[in-house]
Formats: sequence, structure tokens, C-alpha cells
Amino acid sequence: MTDPDVVVLRQKVHGMAPSSYGAKLRDRLPEHEVTVATTPAEERDLIERARVVTGIDFDVEWLDAARNLELFACAYAGTGHLDVDALADAGVAVTNAAGVHGPNISEYVIGALVAHDRRFRQAWEHQQRNHWEAYPVRELQGSTAAVVGLGAIGEALVERLDAFGVETLGVRYTPEKGGPTDEVLGFDSIHGALARADYVILACPLTDTTRGLIDDDALASMRADGLLVNVARGPVVDTDALVTALRDAEIRGATLDVTDPEPLPDDHPLWSFENVRITPHNAGNTPKYYDRLADILATNLRRLEEAGAAEGLENQVV
Repeated sequence: MTDPDVVVLRQKVHGMAPSSYGAKLRDRLPEHEVTVATTPAEERDLIERARVVTGIDFDVEWLDAARNLELFACAYAGTGHLDVDALADAGVAVTNAAGVHGPNISEYVIGALVAHDRRFRQAWEHQQRNHWEAYPVRELQGSTAAVVGLGAIGEALVERLDAFGVETLGVRYTPEKGGPTDEVLGFDSIHGALARADYVILACPLTDTTRGLIDDDALASMRADGLLVNVARGPVVDTDALVTALRDAEIRGATLDVTDPEPLPDDHPLWSFENVRITPHNAGNTPKYYDRLADILATNLRRLEEAGAAEGLENQVV
């Protein structure tokens, strides 16, 4: 049996079928064999023979048998869930999906801000009752947004916020690097940024620094009319602190594409707030996600072949 060049694991990415990802890769790599695993047994067999494996997670127990494996292409931007050290020790390079989320997640954030400010939920409730009555709304023009995290998502978001006339404050680990925002601050200045912002948008990775970043003190620093949007990871926000802040009307509301815990239990108090919008980790769910992901992997496979080794790959983690 021919050893496959690329194996797509059975794991769905943002609810999208792995077969769709495989089709995108075949379009870009017609000269290679791209195989999508359909059963656990087939997945294990294919991994043992593949040069490149792509998916969300990789069980390091597979490493001993994966004699041909040179690259694991993670389909998520974050790789904190992977044992990258074990993969590196086995001589397997790891890449991530950094950059593919910029357009889709930044559009989600813009939609969330507009929906809150234009009070579309109230409009829908009025429509359900055939009720015609004007109500006050807000606008983005002239407002201030604190964007925590200036990676691909943060940069794409700032570009779109600028078009709406929004002043932006960027918060990042290395403020000396600058960024596209009107001001760039370090995490040691985050409370000042929160106090100035109409919108606090979390687009940072989950690290020791950012875990629980938005806690009681951070929420107390936010303005009473401030809106929190989390498209980062659920544990960046202290959920209990957020529930308390919402109950006490310390902030205007929140849009959460990620939660802690996740999935959010059906009896969790966050579901009950009228000023909270919750989506099931769905901000990155778009058919073009697989297009951008396939572009990265196709480029890296060609580089792998040209160099004869995993060097200088796009989005290489190890």
C-alpha cells in the first residue's frame, strides 16, 4: 500500500467536516496523495505511514509507530494543548494556523459591537410583537476600543475598527514592538486601558499571564458602559467575576464566543443575562477557514520537499 503524503485526522475543525479540508488540500496538491481518516483504526494506520499529519490534536502515543512523520500541521492557532516537546524530541516539526482567523473573527467582533450598540435584540423582540417604537442607540464612531492581543486577529480587527472611526488601544507583551493601534501598552498598564475603553476585546493567547486576566479587579476597572468581547479563550476571563459584574451592572454587557467551562452547561447563569450574547466557539467558522489553512500546509509541504528538512516553515512552532 502506498504511503500517503498528507493525512487529515477525523477531528472536526470549528464543526466543519475533515473531508472538506481534504478536498481543499487535494486542489492545492494534485501531485500528492491526501487521505482523510474515517475510523480510529484507519487513522492509526495512516499516521504510521504518513509524512504529514494535520488536525487539531496529536496523541504522542502514536509517535513510536509514526516512522515517516516529519510534520504535524495543527489546525488551530493555539498549540497549548499539544505536547510539542515530545513531538520535537521525535524529530517532528509542528506548525499552527496563526493568521487564518484574522478576517473571520474580526468580522465577528465588528458584528458583535454593532449588534450591541444598535440594540438588534430589542429590535427583534419588538418585531416579534409587531411593535413600532423607537429606542435610543449608540454608534462606534468616536468610541475607544482596548484590543488585548495584537496577533493576526488583533491586527485585522484594528484595521476594521479604524474604518469605523474607533480609537484603539493595543495591549501586548512587548509594547516596544509597537503595533497598528493608536497607542500600544504593556500588560502592566492594562487597567488604565480598560478604564478608557468603551469596548474591551480579548484576542490574546491563553498563557500564564493571560489566564484569569479579566478578574474582579479588571472588571472593576472597566467603565459601567463598557462592553466585553472574548474571542480568545474562556479561561482568560474569570467566569464567576464576570457573572458578579453583570449581576451588579458593573459593565454594560458581553459577547462571548468562548467560555470557561466550555461547552457552557445549560444551567449556567451566563445564559440568563439579556445583555450577554453567547456563541459556541463559532467565530472562526467559515468555509474560507479551510482555504487559508490549506494554503499554509501546501506551502509548507513544498518547502519541506525543497529543503529536505523541516526548516523555515510558515507558522513553525518547533
